[in-house]
Amino acid sequence: MHWKWVTRRAIIFLSISCALFCTWILAALVVANSPDAEAQALLAATPPMGWNSWDAYGETVSESDIKANAAWMAKHLKAYGWEYVVVDSGWYVTNHSAGTNAAAAEFSLDAYGRYTPAVNTIPSAEQGAGFKPLADYVHSLGLKFGIHILRGIPKEAVRRNLPIAGSSFHAKSAANVTDSCPWNPFNYGLKAGSPAAQAYYDSIARLYAGWGVDFLKVDCISSHPYMGDEIRMISRALHKVRRPIVLSLSPGPAPLDNAIELSRYAQMWRISDDVWDVWHSDTAFPQGVQNQFARAAKWATFSGPGHWPDADMLPLGRLEPAAGWGEPRATRLSHDEQRTLLTLWSIFRSPLIMGGNLTLCDDWTESALTNAELIGVDQQSTGSHAVISTDKAAVWLATPESGDGAYIAVFNLDATPQSFQYSWKDLGLQRGKYNLRDLWEHENLGSKESVDLTLRPHGSAIYWASEH
Repeated sequence: MHWKWVTRRAIIFLSISCALFCTWILAALVVANSPDAEAQALLAATPPMGWNSWDAYGETVSESDIKANAAWMAKHLKAYGWEYVVVDSGWYVTNHSAGTNAAAAEFSLDAYGRYTPAVNTIPSAEQGAGFKPLADYVHSLGLKFGIHILRGIPKEAVRRNLPIAGSSFHAKSAANVTDSCPWNPFNYGLKAGSPAAQAYYDSIARLYAGWGVDFLKVDCISSHPYMGDEIRMISRALHKVRRPIVLSLSPGPAPLDNAIELSRYAQMWRISDDVWDVWHSDTAFPQGVQNQFARAAKWATFSGPGHWPDADMLPLGRLEPAAGWGEPRATRLSHDEQRTLLTLWSIFRSPLIMGGNLTLCDDWTESALTNAELIGVDQQSTGSHAVISTDKAAVWLATPESGDGAYIAVFNLDATPQSFQYSWKDLGLQRGKYNLRDLWEHENLGSKESVDLTLRPHGSAIYWASEH
């Protein structure tokens, strides 16, 4: 490999790490010194990167599982920008044997109607410690800690009419008992514009800030149904605690018509229902890799510092021991399809949230997650957009942070091999020749007058076409 490309890789690697660290420090300083709603504007200045427990563990994830994945991330991925460790749904359920989203689920609640970690799966939560000991462990690794919640208030809190912490209200005053998540029976929704409802969200935001939460994924809020009032209440509650907490909204598809509102109140939101390890789906759930191309093209213009359309988690590697959907397994996506997923997510600038079991990563999966050149596209490019989009092929462009040339991603969406040739003018580029760099193979391909390649079924390639 020519020395200048080695140097470029080193620069990309170091700049990603430094940019992420400096962004977090600056965001924390700004938030700490201003109570204004604009204070958290620097949160998620680049697309968040991390791991979420759902794809590999479902509701059954334990404290030891979380620690093991966090330790693996710290050792293998942190240097490349991966930082969030997110505990997904069900951490407050005490009887996981009842099943996922079960009507017979039983819960751990505090005296103010707020879910607390079930000590049979999160033992460090004993004696009211909540998630603080686990968050402290994650922070000790130089990582950040996140949790998943459902919008609304526990039905059990309403049945018992528990007081709302820090207020004179009780649960019944906050709850909209005619509203419940259509796919989960645990909570009632909250009354739009109700001071009691705002007080409840304020109370859980204070609790989570006290635990050391850095990332809050709120579910059943951005689609089926879209709940704008609750999005605004949660956002206001998080701003009040003066701690930088990224707000992630789920599931999708979030309505494109609400893009401006989403950009104002959340740092990331889902553009589709759950994406799993399938290439294409004709049903709303699950969605596949190929389904995301059209959605990403529509949402790309709304990506920017502090607000990121989210193409969903990365169902890569081993989805076990208790996959959130289907049987425990290795991902069913081929290596080509996994590269295509990562390439699209990166040039679209989606958050990158790994779903597979990190402790079971093989060398191939680890190498894909530690491709510093590809991560640089996700974290540092601008102007991402599709320039060609058909049923059989797609081509995307983005501008490097340096402004030198363009990133070009070519996708074969067909089930058979295809050859592609595009002149620079075909892609809207003005020069007659560019120096081409393959970001997956880490190879300098020399000065080229066009992009000329053959791709395997569902395969992809991504290049840096530089002027110098």
